[in-house]
Amino acid sequence: MASVTEQSVIESVPKSLLIGGEWREAEGSGKLAVDDPATGNVLTHVADATPADGRAALDAAVAAQADWAATPPRDRAELLRAAYEKIIERADELALLMTLEMGKTVAESKGEVTYGAEFFRWFSEEAVRIDGRWSTAPNGATRLLTMKQPVGPTLMITPWNFPLAMGTRKIGPAIAAGCTMVVKPASQTPLTMLALAKLLQDCGLPPGVLNVVTTSDSGGVMEPLIRDSRLRKLTFTGSTGVGRSLMEQASEQILRVSMELGGNAPFLVFGDADLDKAVEGAMLAKMRNIGEACTAANRFYVHESVADEFTDKLAARMGALKLGRGTDEGVDVGPLIDEKSRDKVTALLDDAVSKGARVVTGGQPVDGPGWFFQPTVLAGVTAEADVNREEIFGPVAPVRTFSRDEDAIRMANDTEYGLVAYLFTRDLSRAIKVSEALEYGMVGVNQGIVSNPAAPFGGVKASGVGREGGAEGIEEYLETKYVGIAL
Repeated sequence: MASVTEQSVIESVPKSLLIGGEWREAEGSGKLAVDDPATGNVLTHVADATPADGRAALDAAVAAQADWAATPPRDRAELLRAAYEKIIERADELALLMTLEMGKTVAESKGEVTYGAEFFRWFSEEAVRIDGRWSTAPNGATRLLTMKQPVGPTLMITPWNFPLAMGTRKIGPAIAAGCTMVVKPASQTPLTMLALAKLLQDCGLPPGVLNVVTTSDSGGVMEPLIRDSRLRKLTFTGSTGVGRSLMEQASEQILRVSMELGGNAPFLVFGDADLDKAVEGAMLAKMRNIGEACTAANRFYVHESVADEFTDKLAARMGALKLGRGTDEGVDVGPLIDEKSRDKVTALLDDAVSKGARVVTGGQPVDGPGWFFQPTVLAGVTAEADVNREEIFGPVAPVRTFSRDEDAIRMANDTEYGLVAYLFTRDLSRAIKVSEALEYGMVGVNQGIVSNPAAPFGGVKASGVGREGGAEGIEEYLETKYVGIAL
């Protein structure tokens, strides 16, 4: 295999729109700049789609739907399996590409490549498990046949923070179920999705099944598609505010909707917890993806008897992390995605300090090129601080204390969000009781990462609807049809 360099991986990626199996320029030949968040420099340019390009992509998906739905499940499964193997084979190249456009370290990007590929392997196995049932009506006069069929053309809008995995966990079940797709990746990180689309094309995905539209005008290009009567499903990962707007648009055509939205994850450390394991879990829950994850621990609630020790240990680990460009040797933490994100983290930290919090380590944006922010631990955070309500999306860990289990549960649930919560305790009874009381779609017990392709990922309340992954994931792309047969 040829040497993998920054220039070679960028050059290997198509920069055009994928519509109907053809790579083509945007109408008007508009271009969208892709920046390196570690330097602020432009990496390359990709096609900047117009509403006409969006319509053409949906036209292609609609045209391909009937044939794709009729494709044998085993053929769809084998295609996914081939794509899984190709991703693993090209892991180094894809990881470097992801680091260049998103900022995380190459090691972390490679972890995402492995994780993202697993959705293709998982759904390759689910594709041949789609079944229905046969039963007899209670009066004995009718036979009841229940079958599953693909929902149909699906619009997928993916975020910038996990450029591969947020695509594969939508594309995987859609391919397995027999749905065609229009995918709109985030404008900050389109290259990974374009590379993935080319990889699927090389594995034999038929023209029109997957169409990719990159654009700087997400609303202008996507809204007409959402309001088009031919579209049957919308899936989105991103902020709750945007999700609310998209759901409102989707109501016009009564679209099937699945949304993975914002999070405000609590991280509970009880007095009997193994503190070393809790700190290890905190590092994973807080610092995975530079803290730019909906699953990132956002609020740390630590029992007053162990709060000082936990905070000091966490601060020691956070303070020892090395910042730098994700491609550099020995770097632990890359930059935030852009200047706006860094400004938001800075404002949240300044607000917390102004309301009584104390900086234990870190606490500053880093001068110079790129959008770096020091890994930070705050102690003595008060209830009035904005970090209790807003998603930080950065490397800041605010710590508050509690004295009773009931208080920890109450504070953890005091948010509109409900994606994931974490808790650390040695008491099995407490772990079960607290897990049941937490108003979240996912709970991690004595672990700082819950994401798993074999498990249903998703939240409650303002954190979204539907699930991705697990046996539940493919159901999001299937309709249930009942046929009554009179005897």
